[in-house]
Amino acid sequence: MYVAQALKLSKSVAEKLEERNILKEAIIKHPFFRDVIEAVRFDKKFGEFEEGTVIAKTINGVEIVRGYPKIRRALTLYPTIKKYFKKRVVFEEKMNGYNVRIVHFGKNLYAITRRGFVCPYTTEKARELLELDFFKDYPKYMLCCEAVGRESPYVPKDVYGVDFEFFVFDIKERASGNPLPIREKERLCNEYGLKLAPILGETDVKNAHEVARDIIKKLDEKGREGVVIKDPEMRNKPIKYTTSKANCDDLKYAFRYFSEYGKDFMFSRIIREAFQSFEFDESDEELKSRSLRLGESILKAIVESIRDVSEKRKIVEVVRLKFSDLDVLNLFLEHLKRSGVYFEVRDMKKEEGRILVEINRIMKSTTDKIKDHLKGGLW
Repeated sequence: MYVAQALKLSKSVAEKLEERNILKEAIIKHPFFRDVIEAVRFDKKFGEFEEGTVIAKTINGVEIVRGYPKIRRALTLYPTIKKYFKKRVVFEEKMNGYNVRIVHFGKNLYAITRRGFVCPYTTEKARELLELDFFKDYPKYMLCCEAVGRESPYVPKDVYGVDFEFFVFDIKERASGNPLPIREKERLCNEYGLKLAPILGETDVKNAHEVARDIIKKLDEKGREGVVIKDPEMRNKPIKYTTSKANCDDLKYAFRYFSEYGKDFMFSRIIREAFQSFEFDESDEELKSRSLRLGESILKAIVESIRDVSEKRKIVEVVRLKFSDLDVLNLFLEHLKRSGVYFEVRDMKKEEGRILVEINRIMKSTTDKIKDHLKGGLW
């Protein structure tokens, strides 16, 4: 098996991969993905290999693309930063989109989501927006990007004023997952014209929590998500910290579609708000304002969903996308089906040579649960 050979696994370890059903299909066979003969993804962590790791059998041989490790979260800025970093830290904006690794196989770019799917839509965007120069000079590296904008299929946001863009937050060795230092990443992004996730500051560890608090407050006012705190040399694992606005937006989204999201997702964000309120030493009035904002995010979102179902409407998230090729659109719809997403195409039209499509992502579980309760079903 090419996976076992690529990872240098013994026969017994390779058999465990099969027994545990860890390997899943990563790509749909299609001429759009012509450089890849076959590809699998790790559906969960296995040994040193992260969830989302992809093993691809390409026209140039077998390639390993390491998954992106989960970044742990700080609930307090002090003393957490001091505990986990040694001398200096860099504050990088945590952008609100979806995580994607962009790699070069054969003659084309491929975009891999966090879970290890090769996404047709994101791949088309990568080929349209990015040049091959970087990958020709650094064929064994991958760009770890946040894909953001109004036309995102997974996290549509208007806060950045763009339809769709990639912002590089890490450059890594593809097979090992080892990241480049911050300054080297900045140099390469500037040299090759790559957009970079904004660097918001750098400071000594002893002052970092005060600098971080000021940055967080400014980001909160702008409706941004938060920061990733990094060692300039990338020797320490980064940690992340989110704004109150991001926490409340997440809660609003999660409670609107409450049956699609786990209780841990919701509960953790409420806890974050409590720790932030405490650390920021809020007055009674500020705490009251935060409490009202938090409560509205939760309750109003659920009531909106109940009203929708009571008025015979499905609970949906509307996604608006632009495609250059009808084949890629159809491939993306097949990708959604295989990913277990319930959807319906709401509208499709041509405009200036592009295909504009509106897709309703149907939140089936929440819709069905509310229907049941409105008919007298018990919790």
